[in-house]
Amino acid sequence: MTFSLSTLSPSPPSPTVTTEQLVLTIASAADDRKAADLVVLKVTDVTYLADYFVIATGFSRTQVRAIADSIDKKVEEIYQRLPLQTEGKSDGIWILQDYGEVIVHIFLPEEREFYNLEAFWGHAQRFTLTELTQGLTP
Repeated sequence: MTFSLSTLSPSPPSPTVTTEQLVLTIASAADDRKAADLVVLKVTDVTYLADYFVIATGFSRTQVRAIADSIDKKVEEIYQRLPLQTEGKSDGIWILQDYGEVIVHIFLPEEREFYNLEAFWGHAQRFTLTELTQGLTP
């Protein structure tokens, strides 16, 4: 059995969707599953990896997976997009979802504290969900 690249690749981004809309959708989906300490970092000027990081905490492996599933479902439903790559879902300790211009990190509290991405990317512009929803998107 052979697979073509087109059958395995995620859907291309919709040309009408802005990166900021995608970020807000991801952050809202995480918030729907009670993600804690939700932070958005605009990393456009400090790395070529992505334009934004969305960082959230779940308090159990089940909640971490539920947050990731909520993001997957909402982004696919609204934008018909799947992540380019997802890592860590089976462990549920730190799940990374790569949407190209947005990378999502969902941690258990101990891992989030240990890796401290906010400090590592401390020179990036930082937003909360409240700031995003109030129209303070960059």
